Amino acid sequence: MSEAYREMWRALDMDLEKHDVFLGGLPGAFSEVFLQQENRPARMAYFDNALAEAHGGRIKEILDQKKAGRPVAGTFCVFVPEELIFAVDGISIGLCGGAQFTVPTGEQVLPRNLCPLIKSLMGFKLDRICPYFQAVDFLIGETTCDGKKKTWEILNEYVPTYVMELPQKKTEADLTLWEGEINRLKEEIERRSGQAITAEKLAAGIKKANARRAALARLYRARQADPAPISGKDALLISQLAFFDDPERFTAQVNSLCDELEERIARGEGVARKGAPRLLVTGTPMALPYWKLHHLVETAGAVIIAEETCTGTRYFAGQVAEDGLTVEEQVKNLARRLTAINCACFTPNKERVEDILRLAREAKADGVIYFSLQFCQPFSVEGRLVEKALQEAGLPVLRLESDYSEEDAAQLKTRIDAFLEMITA
Repeated sequence: MSEAYREMWRALDMDLEKHDVFLGGLPGAFSEVFLQQENRPARMAYFDNALAEAHGGRIKEILDQKKAGRPVAGTFCVFVPEELIFAVDGISIGLCGGAQFTVPTGEQVLPRNLCPLIKSLMGFKLDRICPYFQAVDFLIGETTCDGKKKTWEILNEYVPTYVMELPQKKTEADLTLWEGEINRLKEEIERRSGQAITAEKLAAGIKKANARRAALARLYRARQADPAPISGKDALLISQLAFFDDPERFTAQVNSLCDELEERIARGEGVARKGAPRLLVTGTPMALPYWKLHHLVETAGAVIIAEETCTGTRYFAGQVAEDGLTVEEQVKNLARRLTAINCACFTPNKERVEDILRLAREAKADGVIYFSLQFCQPFSVEGRLVEKALQEAGLPVLRLESDYSEEDAAQLKTRIDAFLEMITA
């Protein structure tokens, strides 16, 4: 990294020594997981560079825009309506943690028997090695699980954290509650930005977010081809970068990549052999830079053709209706999109089971991996219902639980190999 970047990090009060150690291992890991793949799409080069510049060029871009008066908000969940941030010309950054490196520091203030995603994100802030955490004006948390709900109280000691109360069901009463929460967040964003959110501005924000969702949906449709035109690893990387990159530039690049993928499909060209085992991954999100599961599956000879996760289909599920003429109507439309996101935080949750079965059919999956991060109670408990439904539908399913370390990689590989042998037999 250039000295100009190091000066920028110093100005953000980052711990440069820890930051150097953290970044030191990433180029080798990235090369092994991504760059050594054969026959990658040429237009993945943009996303490779976006990751390489995530702590450099992209953060400089954000800081320059912040100096020009654009507010910067950090989020942790796909339920947070980014459209409101876009409506004040703000910058939205996803800040979930996906690295084992910061988990020990997170455990200094959080219980060890807590989801590694939460411990990792807390560690990123306490270690001061994430420039995005250092650059945000405020954070927006939500009550998707008890671990997050209580963590926001601690995180608020270090950076202002606003919390949205997420409904637990999907009845009309719950939608009314969520509509009220969106209105309260709107008022908070207006207060912090000093700008009023008008119907015209919010309409533009909705279109911007919808365009990004449409581009990602197009990418996922391309993955349904056999042979798959892109690896699951590359698709995961793209989804992870969606939380950091400029939304309009990102949307254009995803659509450009999809042009290439659709040309590959027409030629019958893929990254894996035709007929390779096709797997759907469902469960907890896989925040940057967590690539372990995808790497193990695809180096074993299978291809991941869809993810029903928050870094997968839940991120771009549904579209916000663009017919709202007033802010009140637009907020109602934002609230209604809630029903399109089938997270394990809801109860009852038959829609998520139906969604997984639909995705498996559409993607022509040969099997499903149900993946849970350790101590993620909503997804771990709901796994039993999903597994039962998949078995009744005649779909092989493998349930895996892991964390961000590499300690269980060999054990996971053994179980994945055995699962693939069963499928191919």
